[in-house]
Amino acid sequence: MSLAGCSVGPDYVRPVVETPAAFKEAGDWKPAAPDEPLASDTWWKAFGDPVLDALQDKVDISNQNLRLAEAQYRQARALSDAARASWFPTINATAGATRSATSAATDSAGSAPPRNSFSLGASASWEADVWGRIARNVEAADERVQASEADLAAARLSAHASLAQTYFQLRAAERQQQLLEAAVAAYQRSLELTRNRYGAGVASKADVVQAESQLRSARASALDARLSRSQYEHALAVLTGQAPAGFSLPVSNAALPAVPVVVSLPSTLLERRPDIAAAERRVAAANAAIGAAQAARFPVLGLSASTGFRRSQIEDLLTVPSRYWSLGPTLAATIFDAGAKKAAVGQAQASWEQAVATYRQTVLVAFQEVEDNLSAARLLDEAAVEQAAAVAAAAEAESIALNQYKAGTVSFLNVVTAQATHLAAQRSANDLAARRLVAAVLLAKNAGGGVGRGPD
Repeated sequence: MSLAGCSVGPDYVRPVVETPAAFKEAGDWKPAAPDEPLASDTWWKAFGDPVLDALQDKVDISNQNLRLAEAQYRQARALSDAARASWFPTINATAGATRSATSAATDSAGSAPPRNSFSLGASASWEADVWGRIARNVEAADERVQASEADLAAARLSAHASLAQTYFQLRAAERQQQLLEAAVAAYQRSLELTRNRYGAGVASKADVVQAESQLRSARASALDARLSRSQYEHALAVLTGQAPAGFSLPVSNAALPAVPVVVSLPSTLLERRPDIAAAERRVAAANAAIGAAQAARFPVLGLSASTGFRRSQIEDLLTVPSRYWSLGPTLAATIFDAGAKKAAVGQAQASWEQAVATYRQTVLVAFQEVEDNLSAARLLDEAAVEQAAAVAAAAEAESIALNQYKAGTVSFLNVVTAQATHLAAQRSANDLAARRLVAAVLLAKNAGGGVGRGPD
């Protein structure tokens, strides 16, 4: 008994991973101070969109992937409770009644009248955790609970990020549709102008055909944008746990929201990313499993006890002469198993090495994802400035070309080219705005939640 609680196997040490001092792509971004980020479970509120906030509130309640992760967490808790129960005795109770008789063919004394037998008893058994096998199993189960809890947090973060990303893509599709509908109206006016000039004999039939082609092409693109919006709306319905047929999101004419920037220090990333936490906890669980496998090679010391009553007459069952009892220790050891337990130890060690490799790879991928989206946030900001200038220049070029066409100094082809350039510039600017928002969402996800400030 004095040996109980002596656990064999390696003590857990967190695997070492190389952490850079700063992110390569951070550039001039200001790292978020402790009082700046929003809570990691409400990071999307930094975008300042009440419709998005309302949709996010439905994710935790109705998203089926989150329900799956939550059920898996409860399963891990139950398995931990089951492992912890091994520390305590197992007590069983029995009660029985039989009636038996023997025939003359089987009993040399001749046949005997039927006899009754009644019994009532209880037994208990308990395993002394001499080598720490039970303790290691409990430790592994507890670590798996923490890993499952981190999995649930990762699933929640992913669901909120997917919803925000889809929502902004839907708003960008709306904006794209509005740009194309405005272009259709402008192209319709250009077609009417060209037809009037053709009727007056100052424009060619080719000008009319070009105007009609440009108008119909813009209408087709507007329909395609409408299709994209409807598909994003269906995706939002599923993310909020609703059937697409019963979900509708009103069209918004508001501009896309400003883009916040998520920045955290590399060391903080290891603490905030739930997938990293889950991978690290699985390393700890695999480490404890090595100890459990090693302890299984040693003898098992147990203690068993039983007591009860046995009698042929039920009215005499609960009497002192009918009582029986037994108490004693047991020691069981495997003499030969053809190396099965040794192989189990090797399997546990290999599983630990896999968990370590998975943990380190998860950390590397996390750093890559943050670097990718830091780069995207910085470069897309610069591209948006340039694209805004391009839109302004294209609008001016379109106005000049149209005035020149009205004056008869250029052909309609110049107008078509200028209008197409202007529309393409507007659509590119809208795409950049959507990509900036998506990059901000992904950066929030990759940083484990929390929104900080952009450049000073």
